[in-house]
Amino acid sequence: MRKLLAFAGCGVLALALALGAAACGSDDNSDSGSSGGGGGGGKVSGTIKIDGSSTVAPFAQAAQEAFQAENPDVKITVGTSGTGGGFEKFCNGETDISDASRPIKPDEEAPICKKKGIKYHEVRVANDGIAVVTNKDLQIDCLSTDQLKQLWNKGSNVSSLKQIDPSLPDTKLSLYGPGTDSGTFDFFTGEVNGEEGVTREDYEASEDDNQLVTGVSQDKGGLGYFGFSYYEANQDKLNLVGVGSGSGGGCVKPSSKAIQDGSYKPLSRPLFMYPSAKSMQRPEVKAFMDFVIANQPAIAKASQIVPMTEEQAGDAKTALKKAESGA
Repeated sequence: MRKLLAFAGCGVLALALALGAAACGSDDNSDSGSSGGGGGGGKVSGTIKIDGSSTVAPFAQAAQEAFQAENPDVKITVGTSGTGGGFEKFCNGETDISDASRPIKPDEEAPICKKKGIKYHEVRVANDGIAVVTNKDLQIDCLSTDQLKQLWNKGSNVSSLKQIDPSLPDTKLSLYGPGTDSGTFDFFTGEVNGEEGVTREDYEASEDDNQLVTGVSQDKGGLGYFGFSYYEANQDKLNLVGVGSGSGGGCVKPSSKAIQDGSYKPLSRPLFMYPSAKSMQRPEVKAFMDFVIANQPAIAKASQIVPMTEEQAGDAKTALKKAESGA
């Protein structure tokens, strides 16, 4: 498993301690392993395999470490094959839970799951915005979605932002972005270029957002996009670019508030976990998913991912109950 966000260790330790304290003060004696914020006090055991989105991975790892702190007999692995790569493994029955930064594709991935007999439920766990960033030396305050399309669309030969707007710097660009297995790639190309998967190809691509951060931060002409949490963890190395939707609302930079209330348009999105119906019949998987939804605000804070609103959390609880009942 690749190295995740550098902030995770301290945040997860604090989270585990906080949840442990909450469990000690709770009157909930449920054996589910999660109700009331505790982890079941080691009452469950087994293994859980998680893979998928690199954007969701810090959240999943924070949940993993906090849950294992209270359930040491459960072994959880978190991989980062990208949303598409994660669904491929999931539909082949290789994983129990698939992390995703977009919904499963009904015309591509869902039929594969159906063919292999993999039933699943979509459970929202957090929110995210896609951050557009540049190197610290390339100070750009705002780019409109039309300008981003000129830069990133298929066939683009834009090599400096001055070609788009004479007022912008003439610095030669080096572009960085997610690979084609990434849900971030699908979402960004769909919202900016108008069709998922349509993009220029002459850029440095990786499913590992940490590699993208390194590339942009070390290249004076670096410009790229990735999940907002990776910007937050590396904001001392990067310049955050505001995005103008072209609808007259002006330019907005992503923040937790702007992502939650939807004012960061069009690059705000929900994040998901997909547990398989078969895996949800195992006590350790059910306990873990219960734990995630019961504690999602603290897990999101520890992993610097934007938490759900109360309404979104209510919908997530309903979705999880359906997954547990097999409905």
